[in-house]
Parts: sequence; structure tokens; C-alpha cells
Amino acid sequence: MNILIAAAKTGGHIYPAVSVGSEFIHNNHNVIFLGSNNTLEKNALKNQPDIQYESIPMQGFRGNGLVSKLSVLFNLPLNIYSLIKLIKKNNVDIVIVFGGFVTIPASFAALILRKPIYVHEQNTILGSANKISSFFSKKNFLGMPLHNNNLKKSEIVGNPIRNSFIPLMQKKDNENVHIYITGGSQGAKYLNDNLPEILKDINHPVFIKHQCGSGKKEEVVKLYEGFENVEVEEFFDNPNLLIDWSDFVISRSGALSLSETMSMNKGSLMIPLPNAIDNHQFFNAKYIEEKGMGIIHEQKNGIENLKAVIDLILNEKKYLVWQKINLEINHTDAAKNIVSSILNQSTE
Repeated sequence: MNILIAAAKTGGHIYPAVSVGSEFIHNNHNVIFLGSNNTLEKNALKNQPDIQYESIPMQGFRGNGLVSKLSVLFNLPLNIYSLIKLIKKNNVDIVIVFGGFVTIPASFAALILRKPIYVHEQNTILGSANKISSFFSKKNFLGMPLHNNNLKKSEIVGNPIRNSFIPLMQKKDNENVHIYITGGSQGAKYLNDNLPEILKDINHPVFIKHQCGSGKKEEVVKLYEGFENVEVEEFFDNPNLLIDWSDFVISRSGALSLSETMSMNKGSLMIPLPNAIDNHQFFNAKYIEEKGMGIIHEQKNGIENLKAVIDLILNEKKYLVWQKINLEINHTDAAKNIVSSILNQSTE
């Protein structure tokens, strides 16, 4: 079969889409990845030579100004038309969308051509593009249970992650609690500005590995001045090894990063991005906290609260409890389960 997979904007959409595409390739199907011509998409596909890459010049709708929104709406019919031609030219049988505004013209083109549409939503809040696509979809796959939403034709399958995110059981020293801090590839200013001072003064033996983001290393290293047990890098090449090395993770609460951490049996101190669309990061974190595998700190609660939460985790050794929790969602096999479900439906 020929599969069109659409995803754009963030790694949280793009990487699960690539994982599913790779699984289809493994099952001897042809895959076209549709994006919006950005570097993140190209990097994600760098080691996937068998996946055909196509893009359309399209920006997101929400969070942009009036002129940008009008431009998106004006170009929508043109993008739908170009995708109708793409689907016809490549004899596409199935369209799968993962989020990002590029998925909307892909879904409408599939609808016009009567091609089956499948949706995968990574977060606990259904994204705007996926919400529109779900009205036409044959099935909706969920990375986590949705918050206050009864979506029809849905199944919780987990978030497709790379196969490297399985526990490796690295040998640890018994003197220090290992903490991996990550704000993603761009870093997170709140984490970079506040965690060094807090952790320098903490009354616990800890070892820190801190991913600070591009161009931030010098200033973060300076903030850790006088503290020896720390390694600061703009970006760590193998985050799976860092999560496995850690006792717990301090991070934002994007669905993909949380799924990767959970898959390695580690808990998190989650600091949701306050201005995330529909506050989806808070609800992702809330789901994890309710399941007993992490604690939320909201930025509005201030630095003293952040210090108190870190003290609580270390004093009560919460990280040891988190490592024993089973969330009953198998993110590692999510790509296989999605592909298997779609292939089974296509033969019915």
C-alpha cells in the first residue's frame, strides 16, 4: 500500500509520525511524509531514506496574527488542490495525520478522494487540526487518555517512540541522586535560570546533567559555578542514555518527552509551559501526576515552591516509588500497534 503521513510544527507531532512511517516501511509499504519544509522535519527523516518527503508552504493558524491567519485561509484551497494531485500521482491508499496545520489540507484532500483517514493525537488535549480531521476519520489513535473528551472511534495505543527508549539498567553510583534536566532542543529559560541556584543549595548529594539548549551553555555553566557534580551541554545526542542514567527527570511536559521518560520506568518533576496552546502541557502532566509517576510545579507558584517540591522528592525518595509504577500504556510498541490496526482494517 501507499501511505501518506502528515505532521508538522513540533517534534511531538513529527517524531511519532516518522516512527509509524518507519514501521510501515518495515512491513514493505511505501510511505510519503508530508510536512511544511522545516529543518526539524528534515532532521527527523535524515536516517529514513526510504520515506519520500514532500512539503507544502503552510504555517499554523492559532497563535499567529490576523495577516498570517488570512494568508493561511486564502491558501487553503490551493494546498488542498496540490495535495489532491499528490495523492492521485502517488496512488495513495491511506492518509494518517499527527497534528500541525498541514494535516488539515491533507485530511480534506483525502476526504474529497474518499481515502481512509486516521488520526493520532499525542496529548491529553485534542489539537485543533486533529479535532477537525477526527470528524472524517476512520479511527482515532490516542497517545494518552483525553481530558474531558469522549472522542468516538478512538483507541489508546500510546505515543510511538524510538526503540532505544527501553530501560538499560546502567550501573549507578550509590552516593548521588542522578537528575537529568531538559528543556528540549531549544532549552527552557525558566529551567535554565532557576534550577542551578536551587540545586547548588540543596542539602542532598546529587549529580546533574543539564541540557540547556542551543547558545545557552556559557550562561548556564556560570550559574552552576562552584558546584562540581554537574555536566551542562547544549544538546545530548542520546537522551535515552540520559534518562536511563537518571533517577528522575526535570522537564517540560510535552507528550513525547513524557512518554519517553515513562517508557524507561522513570518519573518526572514536570514544569508545564504556561503558554502552551489549550494548556495541554498542564493536562499531560496532570495525567502523569494522577497516575503517581511525577509531580507538577507550575511557574506561577514561584521559585520557593519549586525548591520545596525538589526537597520533597529527595527527602521522601519519591523517584524510587515512581520507578515501580506501571502506567499500562506501551509506548514502545505503539507504532507496531497502529500499523497492525490500520492494516487489519484495510483488509476487512
